[in-house]
Amino acid sequence: MARILAVDDSASMRSMVAFTLRGAGHDVEEAENGQLAVDAAKGRKFDLVLADVNMPVMDGIAMVRELRSLAEYKGVPILMLTTESHPERKQEGKAAGATGWLVKPFDPDQLLATVGRVLG
Repeated sequence: MARILAVDDSASMRSMVAFTLRGAGHDVEEAENGQLAVDAAKGRKFDLVLADVNMPVMDGIAMVRELRSLAEYKGVPILMLTTESHPERKQEGKAAGATGWLVKPFDPDQLLATVGRVLG
């Protein structure tokens, strides 16, 4: 069981992601924007962060940069789960330190397989 932070400004998307992950036995905390995610990460250690790109306050790419600047998050997998599919945006995410990129709408089995893969 992994401790996962799910970050998305859409309450319904956070609920669907959390439901899928909890159903597989993971402990899930939720945040509605990148800043709240960074704040949560500073107080707790997560095994994986799963985040949207387009969010108010702090977007997902900026959040990845902030998390990667924290020593305890240098090696933690960060997956982007977003409607963004442009190669330039994916490259920007990779350059910021994102581990992987999944496009919404997500398939629960694919999400769990990807989570399993990045957690090893």
